[in-house]
Amino acid sequence: MYNSKIIGLGKYVPDNVVTNDDLAKMMDTNDAWIQERTGIKERRWIKEGTDDTSAVMGAKAAKIAIERAGLTKDAIDFIVFATLSPDYYFPGCGVQIQDLLDMQTIGALDVRNQCSGFVYAISVADQFIKTGMYKNILVIGAEYHSNGLDKTTRGRGVTVIFGDGAGACVLTREEDTTKGILSTHLHSEGKYADKLIVASPSIAHWVPEILEAGEEDVSYFPYMDGTFVFKHAVVRFSEVIEEGLQANHLKKEDIDMLIPHQANLRIAQFIQKKFGLSDDQVFNNIMKYGNTTAASVIIALTEAWEEGKIKPGDNVVLAAFGSGFTWASAIIKWV
Repeated sequence: MYNSKIIGLGKYVPDNVVTNDDLAKMMDTNDAWIQERTGIKERRWIKEGTDDTSAVMGAKAAKIAIERAGLTKDAIDFIVFATLSPDYYFPGCGVQIQDLLDMQTIGALDVRNQCSGFVYAISVADQFIKTGMYKNILVIGAEYHSNGLDKTTRGRGVTVIFGDGAGACVLTREEDTTKGILSTHLHSEGKYADKLIVASPSIAHWVPEILEAGEEDVSYFPYMDGTFVFKHAVVRFSEVIEEGLQANHLKKEDIDMLIPHQANLRIAQFIQKKFGLSDDQVFNNIMKYGNTTAASVIIALTEAWEEGKIKPGDNVVLAAFGSGFTWASAIIKWV
């Protein structure tokens, strides 16, 4: 049995910056209102006319991660791609990465766990490496939200939150089982699926209904019961972080860096205070990018590493909560 370790990290975000003041020109909102509730100052949205999509952004981030890992694309044995916004209804983006990077005919798997998607994805990759089935796995989180948001006052409660972007990492074998990914912890509670949802397309609302409904159909826009989600998120975040610490005989004082899913700065601040962590022990970048769901943890992890905030031997905790409801954590002894 092996552990897995991250040996390459990369990120890509569109050049187009959308500020809160820009949104105020589209809908009845303002910078103070958005910052007070979410902590977000700006986000990146793909500009119309560019080639970026979830798969294309994922490929750009992946190229950086593979290069930083000191590998070539032909050394990658498997692909795991996490997104809630694939380029097509089907197939998923994983196979597009295989094509965009001109890889060998390796396997590709898509993970649809929304905000928890990247942590779920590295958990899947970790298991493949642990058993010895694969040596080097490319894991990607990418989202193209901006083309599916209601950019009117009606949709402001959701639209102001989300941004576009992608991140990627390369996992490989680590023979020392005291290093690398020590454990992952995954949970779900489907009875609350309708509290954060895009309802269409679905088995009950497919091609005939789509054609009949026309432009008045709002079931394609994201819906979120924000207060309900917030209350559950702060509880589940705490639980799953504590679960990971206990599984590895660690205490909250042992956390060197917490990378929370960038859902809402107020959630991250609540968790930071609860665990007694300093600003240097928690990394947030939601202020710049908004919520990039499955991409948020890996973008933040990449930036924290690029800024020298993560060092060999550090205990790094990844945690996420989102639609489903799903939530997850990963405990990493950084190599």
